[in-house]
Amino acid sequence: MSLKKALGKLKPGSRSNPASDDEGGLTSPKANGIASPSSPASSGLFGHRGSADLNRTSDITPADSRTSLDQTPKTGSPRNSGIFHRRTESPGRNQTFGSKASTGRARTGSTSSPIRVVKEKLHLNNDSSSDGDVPLNRDGEPMSRNQLRKAEKQAQQEERKKEIREKEEEIEKRKREMAEQAAAELTPEQKAKYGDIPPNSYAGEPKHLQRTNILELGAKDIGKEVIFRARIHHLRKMSSKFVFFVFRQQTATIQGVLVEHSHVSKYMVYWAEHLEAESVVLVRGILQEPKSRQGEVTGASIHDVEISVHHLHVEAAVTEHLPFNVYEAEVTQAEVDEEIAKSGNKEGHSRVKIADRTRLSNRVIDLRSTASQGIFRIQSGICNLFRQQLNSEGFIEIHTPKLQGGATESGASVFKVEYFGRGAFLAQSPQLAKQLCISADYGKVYEIGAVFRAENSNTYRHLTEYTGLDLEMQIDEHYHEVLRVLDRTFKHIFTGIYKHFRPEIEIVKRQFPHEDLVWLDETPIIPFAEGIRMLNESGYRDEDGNPLDENEDMGTRDEVQLGRVIKQKLGTDYYILDKFPRNARPFYAMPDPTNPELTNSFDIFLRGQEILSGGQRIHDARMLLENMERLKMDPTTMEEYIQGFQWGAPPHGGGGIGLERILMLFLQLGNIRHASMFPRDPKSLPEKPVIKQLRHPEASTMHPPWEGKDRVAACIDWQPIEKLIANYGDATNTSWLEPRTEIWRDEFTGAAVGFVPQDGFGITVGDPLCHPSQYVKTMTGYLKYIKKERNLKPLWLLVGSAAEETLATKFNWRTFSVVAEQRVDPAHNPALQDSDVQRKIRHAEREGVKIFDYPLGAPPPEDVQKKVDARVQDWLQNRKGRQVHLTNIHPWQDIEHRQYHVAQTADGTIVAFVAMAQLSPDHGWQVKYSLDFPNAPGGSIEYVVTHALKVVAQGGAETVTFGGGASSKFTPGHNVKGTRVKVLSRAYHAIATELKLTNKTEFREKLGATDDPSYICYPPHGLGPMAIKAIMNFFEDDD
Repeated sequence: MSLKKALGKLKPGSRSNPASDDEGGLTSPKANGIASPSSPASSGLFGHRGSADLNRTSDITPADSRTSLDQTPKTGSPRNSGIFHRRTESPGRNQTFGSKASTGRARTGSTSSPIRVVKEKLHLNNDSSSDGDVPLNRDGEPMSRNQLRKAEKQAQQEERKKEIREKEEEIEKRKREMAEQAAAELTPEQKAKYGDIPPNSYAGEPKHLQRTNILELGAKDIGKEVIFRARIHHLRKMSSKFVFFVFRQQTATIQGVLVEHSHVSKYMVYWAEHLEAESVVLVRGILQEPKSRQGEVTGASIHDVEISVHHLHVEAAVTEHLPFNVYEAEVTQAEVDEEIAKSGNKEGHSRVKIADRTRLSNRVIDLRSTASQGIFRIQSGICNLFRQQLNSEGFIEIHTPKLQGGATESGASVFKVEYFGRGAFLAQSPQLAKQLCISADYGKVYEIGAVFRAENSNTYRHLTEYTGLDLEMQIDEHYHEVLRVLDRTFKHIFTGIYKHFRPEIEIVKRQFPHEDLVWLDETPIIPFAEGIRMLNESGYRDEDGNPLDENEDMGTRDEVQLGRVIKQKLGTDYYILDKFPRNARPFYAMPDPTNPELTNSFDIFLRGQEILSGGQRIHDARMLLENMERLKMDPTTMEEYIQGFQWGAPPHGGGGIGLERILMLFLQLGNIRHASMFPRDPKSLPEKPVIKQLRHPEASTMHPPWEGKDRVAACIDWQPIEKLIANYGDATNTSWLEPRTEIWRDEFTGAAVGFVPQDGFGITVGDPLCHPSQYVKTMTGYLKYIKKERNLKPLWLLVGSAAEETLATKFNWRTFSVVAEQRVDPAHNPALQDSDVQRKIRHAEREGVKIFDYPLGAPPPEDVQKKVDARVQDWLQNRKGRQVHLTNIHPWQDIEHRQYHVAQTADGTIVAFVAMAQLSPDHGWQVKYSLDFPNAPGGSIEYVVTHALKVVAQGGAETVTFGGGASSKFTPGHNVKGTRVKVLSRAYHAIATELKLTNKTEFREKLGATDDPSYICYPPHGLGPMAIKAIMNFFEDDD
């Protein structure tokens, strides 16, 4: 079955075109795709960007339209004239032009579809099959099917541009009218009710206005006037006279309503509906009883009261596009599952749970969420309760240095730092300093401070920097005195958290569902060996199928299973393992007096995982030195520490708690990074890309030609795309030189992104043309333009790993790979030792094939170019079947960055041709075209390609790509898992088989190419049947 038949069976989900914004969200694009800065929206009270709907064809009264913000208006109801503000939409959830309903007005001119328009222009009649009705092309011949299709697409694009142009003109006209009317009609008192507060307005005469904490508001306060600062969590326009808000203040949210009346002008409502989610606003209004049909507000944490907004001022505006907002970050997995389970769920309309990588890559936004606010309030509570308990037991808080001259833990890696020309280490714990304080007779000490571990552990429970809660104390008679102090401290923390932070726990449970912790009045203290026996007796075995050894430490998997066994047998999540083996403890652990293979040490566990390691320390200098010698440690690196015991130290012990670990397990967060405000793990602090010498320094995006000036005012052109490709581009970027590709440019840096409008999608191939450190800002600007100004759904194809990582982690996109750039090191080309390739080359040489080189700056003469063009036509006519490609054959395109190799026979016939495209310094060269012309002697193409590789190798090139080739299998990237992987894998296998996509790949592998994966990237719910069809149409040539 052909691909088109298969695609024809795919019935895309019906897509509604919800009413779009007549007056916001679109600014006039210039020819280069940059929004015009000159607009009434850029100044005055109307300086905020558009919301999602400004259709004023019907006015809804508050009484008719009251509903909670979390409810979706029913189809056909008057409320359907308003939709969510554009900043509260999920990534990738866009609308498209195309219906009269979407424009909010009757379209002027013809109401025909673009296809009907082009058929009328081209005199196509469906009722006639006469050749006389088929339009002619430039050569006077009837148009081919492919030419007709391209003409239809061009007509569609022209129609879309016309719509955008008309819509922009209408929006700008409306904004000008509103601004002019507001200036003329409003009194100073009315104007003072809304607007932007200047940033330097906080040094004047204090007004002593009482600010309200919205968490304290309730039905008792109805009728009061309140003032508070909050963020706009969510907003929705209900009509031209009525806007719903949800205001957020840390963990609390309250619903607000702004209704046009005698004290609130229509201009204030118009201004307010264009505000951005996450803006910081100063709100003043009257508290009132909710008027919703439910009798309470269900879309905010405060249910029994709402605020009627009378004054609204922006204190901090959102000036950079957000990859997601807090309203989207609050979506839970349960809500996603519930929506997916609903019957009639439409593709592209499901809510999306923001992935952990995306949250952590945009940490400041995630930290604003109510779940994060709750987590770190509880974290603060743990520290306060820890201090409170130990202070009550006579402990002293200390602060120890984090720079040390030697390692503090045996067997653990340390971070080495340069300390004024000599070596030093970041402290792995305050262990040694704590013990020295005991030697200095401080008796009982504790510390809350940073701990550093240079362990390359990329797991859910390890960090390279965490906060340690440590204590050390003298022992009077038994080391269990330390254990009992710790036990009392933990139980004080558990009890205090549930007593003082119950609201925060319930907030966290929405995102991270879990059961409350269970512990016993008398904590079980289980010898380590007995714990191992309990585990073995339960039938548990290690990964090799063997029982666990009582003299070996447990791994994480073993600990978790033991926790399950103890919970089942003893009914507790909290317990202690005592008497650990000596080889599982550091050098300073005191041996057991009756069994030297054991130690007076213990671990405390929570939900099956260790949260504290502690025990008695060796306080005898001689014993300490013997232990260090046994472990091959150099005592000279720890002279200060040893000296403290040589001068006499009392018996003592202690323990260390990982703050993030206990918080993660207490709340069952699943990943320790959620318990760290700014987590550090082995992948943190990525190395900044090196700024290499560019081929064209004058075309840099880091230092654009107009740096320090206004580009337009200085009459400085953009950096040429050809030079940007030579500076930053890979093979796929060369396709941007095709006529069908439109180029978006960053207003400040000149960074470029090429895209092709295709069936309602904006399809981009290749990385942005800029320095990798600029990817985030460049992608943010481009995606905003493509979605808001062009109203296209974005797809990003064939990107490298750096761009893929950015789209996945910063924008929550899904990614996978079915294509790879096929690269070869030209100086070490395996094809030179391939017997089959060499045999073919020798055959070509015997047939008299010779190669002529035309390096950079010396293109082939005109007569050679004409011969090549003629042979290209022969090659094109010889093609059969469908073609899948990014570019057509344009040998002399961007000739400044091309070098050519032409293979001829003795009679001057051109038999093979290679054009090499110069790419960025990172990517070297591309074999742009390698054409084996009809009737060429065998081996000609192998001969000219291997020769071209030798030439660029002699010029110092380290890498050459043959361009993208299809992979043999589907490889998931980020945020793609489960059933989606199986569906996409099957779809790819069908497409690859139908189009024989791997044929080129096999040929290139013979020439020594190795795969460098390229990725397909798409927003959540962005790869349905219509997107797949658009991609196929983008790549396929039906000729």
